Amino acid sequence: MFLQNDVLEYRDPPGHLVRILWIDVTHSVAYTFALRRPSATPRSTPLHVLVADVSTRRARLLLADPCRAPRVDAPSGKHHLLQMKAWDAVTALHHDLPQLYLPRPRAALLSAYSRAHGISVASLMRYLRRYWERGQTIDASLPDYANSGARGKTRAASAGVKRGRPRNGATGSANAGTNTDAALRALFLAAAAQFAANHPRFSRPAAYRQMLREHFADCAPGAIPSYGQFNYWLERDDIDRTQ
Repeated sequence: MFLQNDVLEYRDPPGHLVRILWIDVTHSVAYTFALRRPSATPRSTPLHVLVADVSTRRARLLLADPCRAPRVDAPSGKHHLLQMKAWDAVTALHHDLPQLYLPRPRAALLSAYSRAHGISVASLMRYLRRYWERGQTIDASLPDYANSGARGKTRAASAGVKRGRPRNGATGSANAGTNTDAALRALFLAAAAQFAANHPRFSRPAAYRQMLREHFADCAPGAIPSYGQFNYWLERDDIDRTQ
């Protein structure tokens, strides 16, 4: 009755969506994933329970997948690299099913992959959730910049006008902060790389403090980038070391 990637919509609570990630070879157990829930993880459900839910109209099988990632024929160079990085990770991790769906075995798999490939466990979990949420296709691994002002593009800096929200407590231009231009963004990446090369455990706050000591010790407060800017651009450039 059911196939992998089928989506069920439940009446109670209204709008509750569940994707069937995988069905075992005996067709006795399905592993499902709650959609539109940021912290969701897979769970096992007897297949007969899902059949009963549809038969009794507690749920309905959707004909169209509301969360499936749209097809992207030719993502840009950087986005394609990030997509393939995530795709390589999720496909490798899915070699161990159903172990990947179980909490303790999943933690071990993520930890091993993290050590082998230098990608944080948090980033791997983000890749998996994106993949499960969006239909388990290669397009699901494409980074999503839909919530930014321009999809995947960096807004140009304007003289005297700071991008983003004002700093907490900023009351004048002297405290408004500084824009992140290409040179400052490159400095963020260099500071992160320098810290990572000299410390066995990467810490973004510590890397930020070291950058301030080495490059901004004599600067006025308004010329010092905030930790929020530093952290944002490391995330944007997919710096995956643990915090």
